Amino acid sequence: MVKKKKIGSLIVLSGPSGAGKGTICNKLLEDDDSLNLSISMTTRAPRGVEVDGKDYYFVSRDEFEKRINDGEFLEYAKVHGDNYYGTPKDKVLEYLNNGEDIILEIDIQGALKVKDVMPEGIFIFIMPPSMRELRDRLVKRNTETKDKIIERFKNAYKEINEVTKYNYIVINDEVSSAVEKVKAIILAEKCRVDRIEDFELNNEEELLHELLVDMR
Repeated sequence: MVKKKKIGSLIVLSGPSGAGKGTICNKLLEDDDSLNLSISMTTRAPRGVEVDGKDYYFVSRDEFEKRINDGEFLEYAKVHGDNYYGTPKDKVLEYLNNGEDIILEIDIQGALKVKDVMPEGIFIFIMPPSMRELRDRLVKRNTETKDKIIERFKNAYKEINEVTKYNYIVINDEVSSAVEKVKAIILAEKCRVDRIEDFELNNEEELLHELLVDMR
């Protein structure tokens, strides 16, 4: 009997702003209750009905910087020159060591930092079907100024060049189709030979030898 390793999978979804990685991530979590979402830590104050430990881990700047010095983040960044955001390492490792899968939805810069630390993760680049479609999505969100949209669009054009550093690419031309492709990738990764326990394979070899001896 082949036995799979108990370590969970780290699934990293990344891509340019407007590619739809957040929508895909939410649908994956909705469809599969065995998936866990990595929660970021931040120094900004909660907004509206945000809950500590659910939406973000909210901490002071002093505590965040202490955690940086102690090497407690897989990745972190200072956004808009003011607040810190980061991925706590201990929370991710806790899930993985318990054999549970965890998904991290993050920007490209952060994803590549995570890959430096945990190259065994499953890194999936979510790509828009075209730059024209990406522009239209950014405009339709109607949440930012024209200058901000232009800035995001230019950044996306540069970020797409990072796709070769990922394991997989999924073109998000239609959400349900993109979600199914990501599910297929996760399933295929679980069937990798290096996710099988060696001692179980050795036991199979011993059993085969016994059966052959019995046939003589």
